[in-house]
Amino acid sequence: MTASSRSALRFALSLADPDTADALAERMAPQLLGVLSDRFGLPEEVVEELLGADPVQMRAALTIDPKEWLMAAAETGDPVVGRALWHAKYRNDAGYQEHAMEEIPGLLATLLYAADLADPRWYEDDGLFPLFYEELTGPLLVAILTSGFPGVNALSLAAFAVHLPPPVVVDTCLSLLEIWGSTEPFTLFLSLLDDLPDLDTGHPWLPGLLRQVLDAPDPASFLREHRPAGEWADPEHLRALLALRYGDIRDVPETKPDGLDWDLIRREHQRLPFGPESPRWPGFRYDTPLSRLARWEGCPADLMMESFRNYPAGTALDAAELPFEALVGPEAQTRAIHLPPTLERGIGSGRYSVDRVLAEVGPAVDVLDSLPYDHAPTRKAVAGLLAWLGTDPVNWLTCYARMGRARGSVAELIVDVTSPNSRKKRCTSWPWPQEAKFPVGHPQSSRAAFLAMFRCATEEVQKAVVPHLDARAVQYLLVFGEPSPAVRDAVVAAHGLPAQTAMAASYHLSDEQMDYLLDLDEPTVDAQLFRHAPLDRPERERLLAGRLRGGGIRPVPEELLAVLEDITVNDHRDWFLAGLESGDLGVARMVVGRLRLHVPASRTRLLIAVWERGGPEAVREILAMDRLPALLKRWTERALDAPDGLDRLRARLAEEESPAGLTEFLTATRDPGTRLRRLVAEGYQRPWEGLMAAHHADGLPAPLVNELVEHPDCPRELLPAALATTPEAGADWMRDALRSGRLTLEDLMTCAAPARAALACLRRYADDRTGAAARQAVRERAVALTGEHLGADVEAWSVCLQLLPTFAGTLPELVVAAGEMARRRGTDRPLRSTWPGNSPADPATADILAERPRPRPVSDTVCDRPMHA
Repeated sequence: MTASSRSALRFALSLADPDTADALAERMAPQLLGVLSDRFGLPEEVVEELLGADPVQMRAALTIDPKEWLMAAAETGDPVVGRALWHAKYRNDAGYQEHAMEEIPGLLATLLYAADLADPRWYEDDGLFPLFYEELTGPLLVAILTSGFPGVNALSLAAFAVHLPPPVVVDTCLSLLEIWGSTEPFTLFLSLLDDLPDLDTGHPWLPGLLRQVLDAPDPASFLREHRPAGEWADPEHLRALLALRYGDIRDVPETKPDGLDWDLIRREHQRLPFGPESPRWPGFRYDTPLSRLARWEGCPADLMMESFRNYPAGTALDAAELPFEALVGPEAQTRAIHLPPTLERGIGSGRYSVDRVLAEVGPAVDVLDSLPYDHAPTRKAVAGLLAWLGTDPVNWLTCYARMGRARGSVAELIVDVTSPNSRKKRCTSWPWPQEAKFPVGHPQSSRAAFLAMFRCATEEVQKAVVPHLDARAVQYLLVFGEPSPAVRDAVVAAHGLPAQTAMAASYHLSDEQMDYLLDLDEPTVDAQLFRHAPLDRPERERLLAGRLRGGGIRPVPEELLAVLEDITVNDHRDWFLAGLESGDLGVARMVVGRLRLHVPASRTRLLIAVWERGGPEAVREILAMDRLPALLKRWTERALDAPDGLDRLRARLAEEESPAGLTEFLTATRDPGTRLRRLVAEGYQRPWEGLMAAHHADGLPAPLVNELVEHPDCPRELLPAALATTPEAGADWMRDALRSGRLTLEDLMTCAAPARAALACLRRYADDRTGAAARQAVRERAVALTGEHLGADVEAWSVCLQLLPTFAGTLPELVVAAGEMARRRGTDRPLRSTWPGNSPADPATADILAERPRPRPVSDTVCDRPMHA
């Protein structure tokens, strides 16, 4: 069965009155069995056995919680059911599949508790127990270890004891005594070790303990005496430990379970180290059992440090309290990717002293690049160290030159730079100067560290040093350094217009920075801003029109035209369209030469703007490029020779831009969706007035309607029209329209087609966001509709379900058609189809109508006690 047919059967059984629903369940027993098999993740024969082949019970089972039902299945203790449960992936209420053994704690334990372990079917090759020995890691291993299976027989103890803490191994031995009633399993276990000397149980003391048990007068009491009291006694503690070792990341508690002693965790790590590593996502970060431990509050320093040594990136990012010792000493091996989150959390929480970080943690370049500078005490501490450098540019240049190779702390770097007895070379000019970058990216390494500390210097120091910066450092300072207006003026005074031009070549400018640069009205600056800055559409239109911020207008500079010549049309089509109404001849030639205008009104607008600014001769230059349609070219040439030519162009534009004109442009094609996207791309709004007039007159093409409904401003009147071709997977516009109230669940029920898609979308979108009242209203409408046309006629309900997969009409049309078919079958009259998309000549429909469901034979249940939902 398909997902839609499963949903339909469930929906039908919930709508019909109880007696009719029971009769329909009996009529559709094979299909209903398939629905339950999919819901519970068990084979049909197992579901049938558990329910006693009773259709009434099967119908009732549709509403039961799958977890509850599967737990009841486990209580049968049946080996066949057990194997099915091991593979079961039940379907939750949201329709997603979950693995039963992973998602239902205690399911396997319940099964084993109820099982007759003497039944040989558990141990056969196709039985459940052999499957357990194949699980070496992962969430299913957690289910095995917490189920009590290690205490079922000698082999399970030998195979799985290595994963359990010593006290739990003792508990497992006690379980063996209880199950077998003798020490025979211990004898078998010791024999197994003799036959397999390389078998590692993970507990060297265990064989000796079991030999003593064999000689003890009371084996159970002897074992209890050798179990440490209170250790791993809470099942949640054991589950947390095993989830940490083997489980999915979702299974690991976010915090340490209450009462779980860190000494127990440490001893388990010493016995069987936590690992191995497993990539959490591509890149440098890893998620490991040990790094998960580091997230728990109170994690001991030794475990935290071991995690940091083995997995520095993941531990530094996630650790709750990384010790300060992780940042200093030979084992630190810190890198920039480790320091930012560590210093931000440590300094922000007060665990790390800023002064100590500056004095002890290195290398200085990474520390300076990683400090949380939005933390006022941090800025103050850095500024205190920088005071030693003073206003002498030589100190700052020397500091930059040495920081890249300095392995010590920030304080040690400053001392080294300012020491009067140092014999190292001092820099009187910027070392290794570089030109500005176009465009500029974020600074890295020494440049990033220098900029970070330079921002903490006083304004007096910055004004003294900026004349000595290279072009790249000036660019970084102006873009990322947030200099004060006075410092920015000092930079421009020292480095001139090239500094401002370099500043403009950035994707990262703030509104204030862009306003500062745009107010300059400098051609080279404007060109860089146009190419690289996040300008809005009006600002680009202003630049391409040559309008100055300070007032007045000028021809668009060559620097800006060169940008239009260089950029890629496919990537920056909107930038060209910003010049449609510029009127500047150079811009117009660039737009027409490089861009294909699809909307007739756009071409006319461009010609009018050129005429208004440059006169008829400018328009002739554009026409001479032979880039416009021949008909428009001839028409415009005649207008150029007429006294009222410009007025004619304006009248033509008014006609083309009218709602009717734009609607005609959209509908006069086999691909209106593409034209709609082009219309919007060239700056026009959707002509709702004209579109609605066309919709009322002759109707709009379905592809155009499907494009229009994607827009949140689409009139509600068009939405039902789009439902005529509803996709079974739904659509984003449907979800958004339902949540905004522009579309209702009743619209889906009455207008959506085909019927199977309507049912799927009702199930998908009838959630809390649509409101309980709306869901209840649709349900009442469905009950009334099916009651009127299907009533208590099981044949009619059956026909309705058979028609659903291929019926092209709406749900109400389906119900009406099914009722009519059932009545005609009863009178043996010829069938005549009256609903859309189905006709007697359609072979598929004829086959469906000819089918009559035949209940399959139902065998007696083999269960001692049938399950009741």
